[in-house]
Amino acid sequence: MRRPPLRYGALLGGVTTLALVALFFLGEQFAGLPFVPFDLFDWLARVLPGDVITLGIDGIVRTINALNLGPTSDAAKFLEQLMGIGLVLGIGTLAGLFIAWLLQRTTRQGWRVGATVGVALFFLSLLVVSSVGFSGDPTLSILWMAVLFVGWGGLLGSWLDAEPVAHPIATGEARATRRAMLTRVVGGSFAVALASWGFGRVFGSQASESGASQPLASVLEATPQPPASGAEVAPLPQATLEPTAPAVDRRTPPPAPGTRPELTSNDDFYRIDINARPVVINQQEWEFVADGLFETPRTFTLAELMAYPAVTQTVTMGCISNRVGGDLIGTSNWTGLSLRDLLEELGISPVAQVLYMESADGFYESIAREDFMDERAMLVYGMNGETLPVEHGFPLRIYIPNRYGMKQPKWITRMEAVPEWQPGYWVERGWSREARPQIVSVIDTIAVDNAEDGVVPVGGIAWAGDRGIWQVEVQVDDGDWEPAALRTPPLSALTWVQWRYDWPATPGRHTLRVRATDGTSTLQTSREQGVRPDGATGYHSRTVTI
Repeated sequence: MRRPPLRYGALLGGVTTLALVALFFLGEQFAGLPFVPFDLFDWLARVLPGDVITLGIDGIVRTINALNLGPTSDAAKFLEQLMGIGLVLGIGTLAGLFIAWLLQRTTRQGWRVGATVGVALFFLSLLVVSSVGFSGDPTLSILWMAVLFVGWGGLLGSWLDAEPVAHPIATGEARATRRAMLTRVVGGSFAVALASWGFGRVFGSQASESGASQPLASVLEATPQPPASGAEVAPLPQATLEPTAPAVDRRTPPPAPGTRPELTSNDDFYRIDINARPVVINQQEWEFVADGLFETPRTFTLAELMAYPAVTQTVTMGCISNRVGGDLIGTSNWTGLSLRDLLEELGISPVAQVLYMESADGFYESIAREDFMDERAMLVYGMNGETLPVEHGFPLRIYIPNRYGMKQPKWITRMEAVPEWQPGYWVERGWSREARPQIVSVIDTIAVDNAEDGVVPVGGIAWAGDRGIWQVEVQVDDGDWEPAALRTPPLSALTWVQWRYDWPATPGRHTLRVRATDGTSTLQTSREQGVRPDGATGYHSRTVTI
């Protein structure tokens, strides 16, 4: 009877799965077919309990900070993607071990045993992918997955069936044959993986260029007027597309060297969402549905929405999972249309207390009437003078003032006016129903290299949603709290404010802390609290040696 070693089956299973993953990657890049590793990760993120997801988020952030992997959102997505690929490689390793175990106990042909295991993995993957949602043609996707899984299993089984060990003690010739087989399989698998990666990089870069953001002014100028509803719309003035930083003479000192910019670039703006990769939407096929408790429910194209009078606001948005001192926060110029004006035109019923929003990535959220009737609420299609980038919600997202980002769905496809509240995606997983921002203050820089006459510039940002910032204070070691200078006015009433403290430093090791007071005279709490459920609290501190 054949006795392929179990460890040999596990090794071949893992190595050949690398090639399988590469082929799935090629299918996604060239035909929009499912990439099973990322779909598996996205599925687990949906079915695991909120406590487990929070534990995973904490672990990822600790890893990023410990290894200094760069911006949190970029590094987190990279780690999530690695985890998805690692999960599939682990499953393939276990499948190889299982096939080897079966071959020790049956006289059936190896390719039949392997193909049977491949069929089982195909059906399990089909359940996962269908639950997340097919990104391309379902029939082609199912056929592609079946061919790859069954073919992979059959090849793996046939290679293990060729295992030359027929006796408990392997001969030197048998071991040499096994090494030769393993070398060929490993070499072939890595060749397939590298070739797939290379083709995917070339194809992916072309796709990225073809889907790049466009200057918003040129897009709006080309938008037909008026919208399909027949309402008269005046031509869009160019001035509304310019950055909204106040044109005033700022009398306060400049920001300390190393303080983050007041306006965050699109590339540097954080990205947190529920999938391992952003949703890519074909603008020509996309529609936005408004139904429920409206007098005239209807469906909009992007061009029809962009034909409404454009509004640009400069706003700061923060993630509820941002740690004290974290970088999951940014400020941008958002351009779109007034949500309240659109709802009134559609004739929203007084009975409607909630807008239930749905997104193309499977996200959903409930927005209370006080928020969707806020004159500052927007449907957003532009970011910093460009069309909304894919990573940040193209073609349409929503902005709701004074709420964390979990209340701001991206890639939205539908809004339904309903009479009663229902929990959103993150609320169902144990996060805040209200998601109102905590008072945030951060030390960005202690600019020792820019000291003059012993005075070291210290700077950062402070934010409290739409409540504004009245005061920022800095404490050195356990001394008194000293006021910092605020760079006022801020870009808008909805943004963070930069602050600066000129510290008369003394030699030695020192710890600096910062706290802020918002526009309602509420002092930031020193109580340390984790991100779940209501957002992190506590004072940010940094230690420096002079």
